[in-house]
Amino acid sequence: MPDPQQPWYTPGPRQEPVPGNPYASPQDGPGPGAPQDYGQPGYGAAVPPPPPPGRRFGRGPVVAAVVALVLVVVAGGVYAATDRGRGEPVAKKSPGPSASASPSSAPPAGGAELSRIPTTAEVAAARKPGEAAAWIADDRTDIPQQINPVHDLWIVGDTAVQALYRKVTAYRLSDGAEVWSLTLPSAVCETPANPTPDGKVVVFRHERPDNERNNLCNQMQMIDLKTGKEGWHAKLDEPGDERGTHLVYSAISGDVLAVARDMFTTTYRMADGSKLYKVPRENKGACIPDKVAGGDRLLVSSTCMVAIDRSKNFGQVRELDPRTGKILWRYRTETGWSVGSLISMDPVAFTVYNNEDVAKDWRITVLDPGGKHRVTFDARAKGFEHCAGAGSGEDLQPCRGSGAGKGMIMVGGTDQVGAYDARTGKFLWGVKDNRMRTLYPLRAEDGNAMRVYEAAGRSSPGRTYLMGPRGAGTETEVVKHPAATAPWEYEMFSAHTAYVDGRLVLTPTQVSGDENHKPVREARMLSFAPGSP
Repeated sequence: MPDPQQPWYTPGPRQEPVPGNPYASPQDGPGPGAPQDYGQPGYGAAVPPPPPPGRRFGRGPVVAAVVALVLVVVAGGVYAATDRGRGEPVAKKSPGPSASASPSSAPPAGGAELSRIPTTAEVAAARKPGEAAAWIADDRTDIPQQINPVHDLWIVGDTAVQALYRKVTAYRLSDGAEVWSLTLPSAVCETPANPTPDGKVVVFRHERPDNERNNLCNQMQMIDLKTGKEGWHAKLDEPGDERGTHLVYSAISGDVLAVARDMFTTTYRMADGSKLYKVPRENKGACIPDKVAGGDRLLVSSTCMVAIDRSKNFGQVRELDPRTGKILWRYRTETGWSVGSLISMDPVAFTVYNNEDVAKDWRITVLDPGGKHRVTFDARAKGFEHCAGAGSGEDLQPCRGSGAGKGMIMVGGTDQVGAYDARTGKFLWGVKDNRMRTLYPLRAEDGNAMRVYEAAGRSSPGRTYLMGPRGAGTETEVVKHPAATAPWEYEMFSAHTAYVDGRLVLTPTQVSGDENHKPVREARMLSFAPGSP
């Protein structure tokens, strides 16, 4: 229970500006796309304005307008293979961090220098006492002048791996050095949220090398994330309307790949790409399996269209044995409601939304281990937005800015973070701020506490800290992110985030290839870890 002497809402302290930061002001104001008035209930957030012409990495003109965190599954392994017409991975012998630089060469955190990404050595040279150790990665790969998605972030062994456009790259966690990179014949269009336990993954790429809108997402390529070597390659050639391969959803559970597209969901063996089984429709064909989620379980969600009147339709979630396809349990939503996004696999927790008010009316549902309904609660009462403002209709996995653990359901968003009891749905504690800063849970801790990431503001860097039921003003184990990287951290306003062994990794969710003007050049990846004083 919250300490009665600590209010749920507490104003944030005044922030000192970062020298040279063009975004700096005496106090942080709303970030791009943030609501102008604090505390207004509702769904999502305003769409941010298009990026300036020179913006390459970071925010762009899409729906998500708040920092969206992706809690990644830590895997330890890999898979290898080859395919004609593909280049071999670029092998690297564990190169060291970025080139060294003297303290005097460290760039100021703003101004014209924002058009150049500093080296990790320059960041280290500019680091102040008490600040976190950090590394920063750049990538000058030529990409189209359009909004290009940066796909799921995977932590495999001692590397952070991610796909952007035609390139899959692994960066070493300790210093950000590139370990390997693999260039594919066409752009990646879909990735699963997690690899296999031993690090294998299948990425989906476009059928053609061009960037036209009608390019099908139907080429499956297995990659060993430890070595960057390719494995089997196959075309997604399920029967039906081939146009359905414009939009594909994938998930991996154990050694099984599940693929949902159009009105079909099919599973494949990760070892060789051979087909295992189709997920059946139910309710006389009205319940169509349309999205999948993986990890410790294989979950398939369905949209059950039993009537033209959407208030009479409903959603369904099934857990399948990945290898056999046997249905272990099924859960049906209330009539008039649909399945939104997955928050957790243990316990199974997900959002549901009202078919007649998709934009505003949503809840969080928690099931027991057997798929029985445990509790449904309304987080809107405390001002939380659906998946931290990410909206509905995206991948089933994950629900950004949320998580579960230690008996809690954790939710975050603009200026607030809180915890609910996973058994009863009771609100345990929460903290609100008024600086338009994004607060998101990273990991549950003992004592109903959680590790929290507070994103960078216009005039100050972010931080990570431990927060518990006593609430505001009781943060401990605070890791202050360095001022030298604040402008680039701020540019990752909508970020993929991984937290592993005390290290936070951030990457953008989309990039723009426009390099004609570069008033701001965003980093490819950032990482922070506690450093020696």
